[in-house]
Amino acid sequence: MAYIKLNRVALIGTGFVGSSYAFSLINQGIVDELILIDLNEEKAIGDVMDLNHGKVFAPQPTHVRFGTYEDCYNVDIVVICAGANQKPGETRLDLVEKNVNIFKSIVEQVMDSGFDGIFLVATNPVDILTYATWKFSGLPKERVIGSGTTLDTARLRFMLGEYFNVSPTNVHAYIIGEHGDSELPVYSLADIGGVPIMKMIKRHEQYNIEDLLQLFENVRDAAYHIIRGKGATYYGIAMALVRITKAILNNENAILTVSAHLDGQYNEKDVYIGVPTIINREGIREIVELDLNEEESIAFHKSAHILKDILAPHFKIN
Repeated sequence: MAYIKLNRVALIGTGFVGSSYAFSLINQGIVDELILIDLNEEKAIGDVMDLNHGKVFAPQPTHVRFGTYEDCYNVDIVVICAGANQKPGETRLDLVEKNVNIFKSIVEQVMDSGFDGIFLVATNPVDILTYATWKFSGLPKERVIGSGTTLDTARLRFMLGEYFNVSPTNVHAYIIGEHGDSELPVYSLADIGGVPIMKMIKRHEQYNIEDLLQLFENVRDAAYHIIRGKGATYYGIAMALVRITKAILNNENAILTVSAHLDGQYNEKDVYIGVPTIINREGIREIVELDLNEEESIAFHKSAHILKDILAPHFKIN
């Protein structure tokens, strides 16, 4: 009888983001088994029941069950959505102290199970907590990934699509840097259907640079607007996490702007930060180094050093 490899994911944290991720994951039929883990066992068990009741409508069956950290020993990916939430008026970086301590406990318990797969981190501040996960786990840097600026990049592509009246799938543009206030758009390399955005602006008088700058500010501050309106952001980031999960399990070699560890790329070292990265079954295959212009390069280094300054009190940074 042939051995069938099952795709298994353990989700830690079934709050707004975690439960939205589980719902999206099942609706896309990506995994064979999904284990839900949460300190609030009653909440997690309720989610398991609710998700199982909808499985008859899913494209393929997913075995969904409640579990504990001990169940992580044979999963392919552990997705961490647990931690303190961002409150109105609070930046992602305000969450550092609380969540680093939470993550130490979580990661150590996962590793004690014998886990030897890939960590995917969503909790904010995601670049800091991805670094913390790497340090606490002892896993190779290629197997610890943060959601990074995948959602920011999606927001940029959506808003550019709206501005130029084209499908966002035909907009090729990146947000890089910290998933937060110091992130930056790489407008110098952005294009629509192969036409550089800067050429689009020159060709059509209804478009201008000032609009692009305002558009980026709307991307950067989107989370604050959403939190003010509904208390938290979760649908967009959940779908971004599913996209990363799919790229890993399907061995896609897809390029996504995840939070990855730099070791000399972009002239930065020992920091997790959002950059275009090739993702496959092994995790991070390769970091794509964009040819940034001078202004973008300066902004990226500033973003990296903001993150390093935050990491310094907690970890020994090279």
